[in-house]
Amino acid sequence: MKVTVNRKAHFNAAHRLYKSTWTDEKNQTIFGKCSNPNFHGHNYELIVSVTGEVHPETGYVIDMKKLKEIIVNEVEIPFDHKNLNLDVPDFKNLIPTAENIAVVIWNRIKPCLDSVVELSITLYETPRNFVTYTGG
Repeated sequence: MKVTVNRKAHFNAAHRLYKSTWTDEKNQTIFGKCSNPNFHGHNYELIVSVTGEVHPETGYVIDMKKLKEIIVNEVEIPFDHKNLNLDVPDFKNLIPTAENIAVVIWNRIKPCLDSVVELSITLYETPRNFVTYTGG
């Protein structure tokens, strides 16, 4: 029987949406106030969902203590209270949109999990704007 377990987490981070090869005007046209040269921040809410078979001995899909540790090490420590553009190497050549942040988080967490489980990342940039990435 397959079950999905979910763990919520959060982090606060600043970012700027812009392409260095574009003019300031084009960045402003495409990204609007999110291209502010002085950056802006969000209180990101994260839901990490792991789907798999329930282990017959433990009753777990994954030990939630282990999942918490993975999220702390792979997301909270590297991203929380950071400027994503300047402080997080994953975004050196990648615009830190919500979409790209979700993919980066998925890529950081997936190798820490048993290969037979499925992973889904839902990232809320605001209470009304969120993305989901399931790999691939």
